[in-house]
Amino acid sequence: MKRKLYSTATALMLVLSMTACSAGKGASASSAPADTSKSGTEAQDTAAQESTEASADASTMEGWGKLMKEQYDGTRIVVSMASHPSTEAFQTMAGEFTDLTGIQVEWDVVEQTYLKNKQLLDFQGAHSYDVFMVDSFWNAEYGAKNVVQPLDDYMNDPQKTPEWYDKADLIPAYCDLGQYKGETIGIPIAGETRFLAYRTDLFEKYGKEPPKTMDEFLELARFFNGKEDGLYGVALRAQRGIHFASGWLTTMYAFCDGMMDQKTLEPKINDPGVVESLQWYLDMLECAPPDVSTYTHEEALGAFMSGKTAMWLDATAIASAITDPQKSKVYDKVAFAAPPDGPAGESAALADWNISIPNGAKNPDAAWAFMMYMTSREKSLEYVKNGGAATRYSVYENEELIKENPSYPAQLAALEKANGLVKRGLQWTPPHEQINQMLDIMGSYASRAQAGEMTAQEACDKAQADVLDLLK
Repeated sequence: MKRKLYSTATALMLVLSMTACSAGKGASASSAPADTSKSGTEAQDTAAQESTEASADASTMEGWGKLMKEQYDGTRIVVSMASHPSTEAFQTMAGEFTDLTGIQVEWDVVEQTYLKNKQLLDFQGAHSYDVFMVDSFWNAEYGAKNVVQPLDDYMNDPQKTPEWYDKADLIPAYCDLGQYKGETIGIPIAGETRFLAYRTDLFEKYGKEPPKTMDEFLELARFFNGKEDGLYGVALRAQRGIHFASGWLTTMYAFCDGMMDQKTLEPKINDPGVVESLQWYLDMLECAPPDVSTYTHEEALGAFMSGKTAMWLDATAIASAITDPQKSKVYDKVAFAAPPDGPAGESAALADWNISIPNGAKNPDAAWAFMMYMTSREKSLEYVKNGGAATRYSVYENEELIKENPSYPAQLAALEKANGLVKRGLQWTPPHEQINQMLDIMGSYASRAQAGEMTAQEACDKAQADVLDLLK
């Protein structure tokens, strides 16, 4: 597959955005002491030879594992992770990792709701963890508070991160989410973008094509809304608060550069492009089922799988249920497409989970060995087959996996559109440590606009005022 992300036109941007995948100083993972019985020159030659041999060993996973075992055999790391399919995949692979490196892995797995507070409390006190699983929504806060360490030196040390890791295979947009002020603080382990699913039976019946633009998307939603008994145009998130904001943010960047100046971190929720994006979203919700104001991602997915709507726009991470005959009534009459473009150009939602090394970790080098092994290209196919979410090109382009999940090509197309944000110098989640509170405020006012209590302009004005008060 031709990858436009690696075109000459975007090469410079990728260099800038892929610090997580290609920049740093590099530090030697092991160093043999000089033999004092030899001359200085002989000792230097011996050390150089040993360094070369160590480097050659690290060029294979087996050789690297021997080096790790020599240094860290019996070392125990403690990993703080959420209950998540990717966590389960890591746990399945942990025995192989320990056999290879001698590094013992202890797990502390909690529900996502409690993970952040537990990590922050540990960071302020015991420092008992060596690896954190971090939601990309938390990265700005963790970076600002120095909760986690920069990782560029690890990424660029050829002994700590050998060539078989294959940094270039990581999806650039996911790498960008792991950045804070130009430094890598997280490595992607489970990402998602958002894309379109549509009913092929309905589109063929009425001679329609999947939308290429936001205007076409709205036009199709209006066309199918009520076209047949019990049929609505689209399923989207619209539950009051953060869920509404998440749905709105999915399409906002198609109309503007977002609700915040990401260089100055000043909110601009009532800018014309943001207001336009909200009005478009409100118009779309008029084509959704009447109970859409209760929809999170789960209810929106359920509405589409039950056959109530002609289209659905939401997370790639949950799309496999749509083609599951045990769960979906439309499993055999559905197709997928990248999200439509808007006046601001290509964009797509983007969120992920990272793994990071907390400041104060007792065994950071052993922690990196774990992180590098688990996220390497060498282990990526096994990881996904064990339930992990794809973050690499090679996985999305794997023919065997495409047969199992036919949405993969559309997911990759959506991720390439998500890189449109990188090229515009934007992150889908604005890098502000109070972004969750801001989105909750925005989603609450937008929900009131959807209920008819105020206009889109008034909702954005009020949200702007409240966010400014929050930041004071």
